[in-house]
Amino acid sequence: MNLYYIANSIYQFAYALPVYKRIGGTFVVHNKKKYKHFMREMAGVAAHGENNNKSTPDVIIVKREDVNQLEGILFFLANTINPGAQYEKSITLFHEHGTSDKKYEGGSPIAIKKLEKYDYILLSGPKNKARLHDIGLDLPESKMIQIGCLRFDDYLSNVINREDSIHALGIIDEDRPTILYAPTWKFGNGTFKALANHFIKTITKDYNLILRPHYHDRRYARLLYLWHKLIGRKHVYYSPPEKLISADTYAAFAASDLLISDMSSVIYEYLITGQPIILASNAFKAQHKMPDTLSVRPHVEIYDGQIPINDLINAELGRSNGIYSSLLTNCFYNTSGGAVEKTVSFIQSLKN
Repeated sequence: MNLYYIANSIYQFAYALPVYKRIGGTFVVHNKKKYKHFMREMAGVAAHGENNNKSTPDVIIVKREDVNQLEGILFFLANTINPGAQYEKSITLFHEHGTSDKKYEGGSPIAIKKLEKYDYILLSGPKNKARLHDIGLDLPESKMIQIGCLRFDDYLSNVINREDSIHALGIIDEDRPTILYAPTWKFGNGTFKALANHFIKTITKDYNLILRPHYHDRRYARLLYLWHKLIGRKHVYYSPPEKLISADTYAAFAASDLLISDMSSVIYEYLITGQPIILASNAFKAQHKMPDTLSVRPHVEIYDGQIPINDLINAELGRSNGIYSSLLTNCFYNTSGGAVEKTVSFIQSLKN
């Protein structure tokens, strides 16, 4: 039975790669533009003897409206299943590319119809499950498979490590603490365009700063970064979100000592590092209502411009916050590793 990984954008395939490396499969893109992007960014990634140009994994172009014609296991990394189509030739799985506090599709009723359509939802953790309940989705337990975060395993096994990550980013002054700024985009009222310039000018006075914009802010972010380098700004570094292999999000995690974000799902995945978190206030309205045990927000400092950002950073770098470990285990399954193995075993069981 064929296995297909389906995503809207290249960055979402980051959650498929750990499974692909174990059992292979075919990636699905929806048009020629995304095919070219895939071929460029996935060069050299082939891990199962594929004989493709640039040694990429197998990839095919399938229009969004024709995905239901594929035969096999369809592994969706974005909630793009068509609730009105028939998937008689396939088994459909959904694993969300990140677990944030943003409601699915802004709380639109269509999100529920899509989520009900999948044969199985591969849950990253109790927070993922609580988010489904919060939008009124009541699925049978048999459809919700406890997996964990597929991206934790490489970090935990030191495949992604601090030394390599610092080198890849080109960080020179390793004696300075390194701050990672990784906000969401306009869908979550992202703060990059409002705060990035200020953070570059301010944070770099005392710290290294890694800019990791959301994929959809990448063009603006790169121009801003290049402008500051052109005028001689030091201690600012750029982690391009479209570079799945050479600039993985978790490499930026590993190189950093503190995260600044807003509504991005990286907030919760960053808990695996045990490092401090500061949230930038952004007044996004379509948020889930989560108990304090499943929410970072009540336990971290909020930057709203009242206290200088460097003062907040300095205070957080020197403070131990034991809540991070509890939040990690509250929000995710298999926080010591094994999410990929559980996913592979489940997929193999479907093939038998």
